[in-house]
Amino acid sequence: MNIIVVGIGKVGYTVAEQLSQEMHDITIIDTNEDVINDTLQDIDVIGIIGNGATKKVLESAGVDECDLLIALTGSDELNILSCLLAKKLGAKSTIARVRDPEYSDDLRLIKDSLGLAMAINPEREAAAEIQRILKFPTAKNVDFFGHGKVDLISFTVNQSCTLCGKALKDSFAKIKTKALVCAIERGEDVFIPTGDFVVEDRDVVAILAPSKTAPEFFKQIGYRANDIRNIMIIGGGKIAVYLAKILSHLHISTTIVEKDLNTALNLSYALPDVNVVHGDGTNRSLLLEEGLKEADAFCCLTGIDEENIVLSLFAKSASPKIKTITKVNHTLFREVIKTLEIDSVVYPKFTTANIILKHVRSRVAGNAKNEVKKLTRIINNKVEAIEFRVPEDSQLAEKEIQTLNLRPNILLGSITRGSEVIIPRGSDVLKAGDSVVVVTTTERLTRIDDILA
Repeated sequence: MNIIVVGIGKVGYTVAEQLSQEMHDITIIDTNEDVINDTLQDIDVIGIIGNGATKKVLESAGVDECDLLIALTGSDELNILSCLLAKKLGAKSTIARVRDPEYSDDLRLIKDSLGLAMAINPEREAAAEIQRILKFPTAKNVDFFGHGKVDLISFTVNQSCTLCGKALKDSFAKIKTKALVCAIERGEDVFIPTGDFVVEDRDVVAILAPSKTAPEFFKQIGYRANDIRNIMIIGGGKIAVYLAKILSHLHISTTIVEKDLNTALNLSYALPDVNVVHGDGTNRSLLLEEGLKEADAFCCLTGIDEENIVLSLFAKSASPKIKTITKVNHTLFREVIKTLEIDSVVYPKFTTANIILKHVRSRVAGNAKNEVKKLTRIINNKVEAIEFRVPEDSQLAEKEIQTLNLRPNILLGSITRGSEVIIPRGSDVLKAGDSVVVVTTTERLTRIDDILA
């Protein structure tokens, strides 16, 4: 596909990088010459310096032959204008980043009125991701499939976990709730495990389970699922606003610490149910005075990665049982973070990139019946979990799973059929219309039939 990415910030760079890796023809546009030159050294793309919301620049980028334009600048209005112009100039499809909370209730209207394929809000998506993590305090990351009927949960095994030191088939012989281990990370290695796989201390395990019974699964493997009732958030940016609104609806007591006075005042007006504290979130005495040790969860959402990491470590040292969630923008910290006592890390740019990648995969498939319904990457982006709808003419329809000749490192993780969630066995039969979650270390699956050898 010919794709134009307007705005090469953290999100724009990540989107351009991942789409380039999938062999699409990418043109990037940014007003900053240094940004363009640096990106050209790292990624195989075409770069244009200029304003991506002007006719001249868009035409020089070949917008009339563009399959998809993605506007990801820091300005919502610029993104909307860029998409509007691109459609008028011949772009087949457009996606705009719209971040401001003032527009959050109007996203569908904006999308429909402007003919956008998608209006995406990275900050709101990040807030939703954090809310899912809070549902399972022992989890590292949580996502969902089947319209919320299936949870994908990753967690770190410790010696108190009943999975530790045992083969999966032996552990699951004693577990009464439905669940499937779909991927395991050990050090630098990632496995799509069989029943003979022996789980070890510090392994990161990813499971698929029906949402209704997932909490019971954690109880059965020795993890207590304590509800989060009190959370402290450091940094009062857009993610914090979206998250606080979600938490208020869930009746979770929320404190936001924000060092900018005007921002703190605006937050207190916009979020009357939230305790907004004007102060420096790096002041440890302030955090303790405001109830850090009484909080069930501690969420660092400042714009400085190093600050978020250090504060999370302090919170864990002050209150070992607290759930720590840290927002990180730069991937260079990834390997270091793995060695630290931080429970969960959220990368907003990857969340956004995955949503866009799902849309592109669907377009590549070229047929709505083969649509990729959802795509997420887990275990440091080494594993993909993709939800497909099984079309009527699929080679998999009406076949027992055990008769399928699957490609290596492919696992059928769950089947959603109406209101029913199936954790599949070899004798289960796939049917047209099923939503199937495929877990794989093989990239660029665009159709369900791609899983066949």
